Amino acid sequence: MIQDFQSTRVNVLRNILSTLVYPLQYSVGIPARMSNSIDHTLTSYQTLQKQNQTLKQQQLIDKTRLLRFAALEKENIRLRALLEHSYTMGEHVLLAEVVEVNMDPYKYTVLVDKGLRFGVHRGQPVFDAYGVVGQVVRAQPLNAEVMLITDPSHAIPVVNNRNNLRTIAIGNGLTNQLLLPFLPNNADIKQGDLLISSGLGGTFPPGYPVATVDQVTLQPDKPFLKVVASASAHLNRSRELMIVWSDQTPLAIDSDEALDSTDSRAHVAD
Repeated sequence: MIQDFQSTRVNVLRNILSTLVYPLQYSVGIPARMSNSIDHTLTSYQTLQKQNQTLKQQQLIDKTRLLRFAALEKENIRLRALLEHSYTMGEHVLLAEVVEVNMDPYKYTVLVDKGLRFGVHRGQPVFDAYGVVGQVVRAQPLNAEVMLITDPSHAIPVVNNRNNLRTIAIGNGLTNQLLLPFLPNNADIKQGDLLISSGLGGTFPPGYPVATVDQVTLQPDKPFLKVVASASAHLNRSRELMIVWSDQTPLAIDSDEALDSTDSRAHVAD
């Protein structure tokens, strides 16, 4: 102790001994360091798991919100299209939303959320942003039933936009198809022709898209062509519809009457 106090030589010896003993000191501290490292690693892993789970939940919430925003954006686009279309009509219109679809395969109607309390009445024409949808067949205080133009009992006077050929389009009983059963074999009609409302019959205003001709088939053994057209309106997709004010009576025929009329014209032609 006296030598250590009076001289620095002992420091050299102390350093040498410290260097020799360091491996033993390090080895003794390994278990504690490993324990601390493992505990820190497990804690970090658990924290990362919780953060990952939280981020996944937040991502799911954000995606759901984005889907809602996308739906609202599309709805806004549809409403703007309807609004712009209503300006071109120059008539009083009312926006209504489809709340129920009739699943009967032989009856094509939808229920909208506007009724008598909004002034809706039977016979009013109904449109979407793409064309003629149908007409109101029953109005109740809180809702109204709309018959689609593809219903087998519905008929609408149309005119070929290319050559002003007039005829009647009736429902085919399919989702978006119409038939033109009263065109003779020499009628000037082609695939791709646009059919618009003629204004005859008093229900639908003239000049609005009704359908596009898809198929024209010559029937040598019959006096009339087989003409199939696709409805211009998005009958199976539109959620918002426009109800137009009209005091005219609707034009709707029974499918049996249409067939009888076709047969009678065939006999007259013969």
